[in-house]
Amino acid sequence: MPTRSLFASRFHEGEIGPADLVAELDISCRSLARDDGAGRRWSLEHGYRGYTSYASLNDLPRRDPAFAELVRRLNRHVATFAADCAFDLGGARLKLDSLWVNVLKPGGAHSGHIHPHSVVSGTVYVAVPPGSGALKLEDPRLPMMMAAPPRRPDAPEDMKTFVYAEPKPGTVFLWESWLRHEVVSGTGKGERISISFNYRL
Repeated sequence: MPTRSLFASRFHEGEIGPADLVAELDISCRSLARDDGAGRRWSLEHGYRGYTSYASLNDLPRRDPAFAELVRRLNRHVATFAADCAFDLGGARLKLDSLWVNVLKPGGAHSGHIHPHSVVSGTVYVAVPPGSGALKLEDPRLPMMMAAPPRRPDAPEDMKTFVYAEPKPGTVFLWESWLRHEVVSGTGKGERISISFNYRL
């Protein structure tokens, strides 16, 4: 019998919508980075190279129509991804649990992590200067590979140990929340702006 692939990890890449929405989100994110004192303090205290609203604001879709429109569009992407993952939701839909802004300064990174207590996680990219860090995704089997040799450089993407997803402004990435990922340090000179989120049952 031929060799076949088992236990696939799904990854969704799409576009969030028109350029004017991305431009509105860019203005809103930069405004938050300037005005959210609690978020700036949290970022400084936790060594975040830039600004995040992760620990300071949890109502962005109610505060700003651009974020409300973003969520409407995300809901459609997430519903499509849930179907692609063959989730049995019993007629329900996944619901937005949290959404936060990230403004990374040049050289900033975010080390490997997962998103516990969520089903689907993702990021929308608002500003991606040339040389910005990619999203690095890790094979979830890596801790169990023991004596397995490394993969050849020409291995197909679905067999690589790490996959680097390169976004552009307006890109949306989705993955299952248990998939370990990180933001690698880039060489770009401008701020890398993104909006991350989690969906739950």
